[in-house]
Formats: sequence, structure tokens, C-alpha cells
Amino acid sequence: MPPDRGRPGVRVIHRPAAVEPEERALAPTKRVLADDVEVADSGLSQLLGLMFRRSVPDDYALAFRFEAADSRSLHMLFVPFAIDAVWLVEGEVTKVKRLRPWIGLGWGRADTIVELPAGAADDVEPGDAVVVEG
Repeated sequence: MPPDRGRPGVRVIHRPAAVEPEERALAPTKRVLADDVEVADSGLSQLLGLMFRRSVPDDYALAFRFEAADSRSLHMLFVPFAIDAVWLVEGEVTKVKRLRPWIGLGWGRADTIVELPAGAADDVEPGDAVVVEG
């Protein structure tokens, strides 16, 4: 079963961790990383992920939700474009990594993983909040 395509009202939101007081006025409080969100919530959709797709839109995300935090891995086999992967535990970023096409590998502790187009997570850092809303 493929992931649910673009659930209405589902977005991926980034909230940076606390910043220094002098930077607070300049720092955004939140930013939408994706408005077009698929949720891979079946075993098959999680296995397939982004495999065999040619590209994804700029405002796209694929979210993998799991019942509990554990060591989770990603591979880029049959994915011909780079992505940014964000590992989350209870909405807090534990790891961010750019995965290369075809050969990229990544792993981290997570109860949710969000895959985004390369560059979409450039400002996301461990300790920040990223939430799949909706």
C-alpha cells in the first residue's frame, strides 16, 4: 500500500531551539518545512519510502511514524535524488543528515523520521522541534 498522498491539512513545522536574547527578535519562531505531506504508516509504504520516484516537490515531506523511539535506518537504494532526513523523538530533532542519491545511508534514534527535499532542512539542528501537524 503506498503512503497516503498529501493528507489535507498535514504540515511539517520547524521551531528552532531557544536562541540567545539578542538574536530572538531576528529569529523566526516557526517555519513550514512542507505543506504536501505523505505519511508512510504501513509496513509496505515504509519499506518503499521514496524508492522509484524521479523527484519530489519543493514543499513535500514523507513522514514515518513509529510506535516507540528506537534505532531507525534509512537507505537511498533506487532513489535518484538527494534528500534531507530528520530523526525525531517526541518532536525533538535528534539527527539531521543529507543523504546522497542511490548510495546514502543514515541511522539514528527516532519515533518519527521526516524525509524532505535536499536543502529543506538546512536550518534544522539537533535540539530543535519539528512536528508533523494535522
